Amino acid sequence: MADVTLLSEADLRACVAIDRESLDAVEQAFRLLATAPVAMPPILRLDVPEHNGEVDVKTAYLPGLPRFAIKVSPGFFDNPKLGLPSLNGMMMLLSSRTGLLDALLLDNGYLTAVRTACAGAVAAKWLAREESRQVALIGAGEQARLQLKALCLVRPIKGASVWARDLDKARHCAQELSASLGIAVSACASIDEALEGADIAITSTPSREPLIQKKHLRPGLHITAMGSDAEHKNEIAADALAAVDCYVADRVSQTLVLGELHHAVQAGNVSRDADFAELGQVIAGQREGRRRAEDITLCDLTGTGAQDTAIAGLAFQRAQRMGKGFRFSS
Repeated sequence: MADVTLLSEADLRACVAIDRESLDAVEQAFRLLATAPVAMPPILRLDVPEHNGEVDVKTAYLPGLPRFAIKVSPGFFDNPKLGLPSLNGMMMLLSSRTGLLDALLLDNGYLTAVRTACAGAVAAKWLAREESRQVALIGAGEQARLQLKALCLVRPIKGASVWARDLDKARHCAQELSASLGIAVSACASIDEALEGADIAITSTPSREPLIQKKHLRPGLHITAMGSDAEHKNEIAADALAAVDCYVADRVSQTLVLGELHHAVQAGNVSRDADFAELGQVIAGQREGRRRAEDITLCDLTGTGAQDTAIAGLAFQRAQRMGKGFRFSS
């Protein structure tokens, strides 16, 4: 018999937030990808086309951590028509020593949202100019909101602009962010307008067509591309990616299949055999990131099982400290 902790979404929201500890856990996961014999298999993906659905399964074992996570993450994008959320999911946390189940985290995608936002902040910490003040949010959903909140932990952000295909959603997002973060946030009617004067641009959409074009690049800009986590998703034009001074992936083997790099290689703008850097290598000092203030940098984030193991482990530790969850014997 083994004791298992069951944590609900409410438990996890009480335990985990976008804060320095969460950011540090995600940063350490990136560092371990570059410095330790991490076991992280390719993403398992299941498509359910008749219901506009997809399911991703991610996992990773990080040496030195007492537990590893296996995450099941469904996205069924017609669900709002049924009054249901598009995204949900759960994580299983198993002992790295015995393989026994220690916890079941019924987060409905919350932990993924937190670790994704923290990953964006880590990317900006290592690649964006330290004096970056102005942000362009391309997308006005939950992840756009969380990205800006996390970014404020690592850069002295003073203002932001928001673009979305639905201008009313952009306005609502801008009002919420301005009120919650205490900075000036405005809605924009065009991507051109949103990117004007931006030091950092963050894309967080499910777009299938490029949104940021080569014409939008300007000296000193950093771009964090979050949305391209499937072969058909694309936010950065191929010639724009080819034109940046520094391209960094979360995991090259993934971005060649799922990320913005996939589209640039497929279009013939970038060679598949080029020597691409990974964010963990930049953090560990193995590869250079931004070298000059005028460099244009781009971080291509597709989401890794290492991040899921890191955030799930942190959530379990905090839950134990706070006495959260329901324990049962399996």
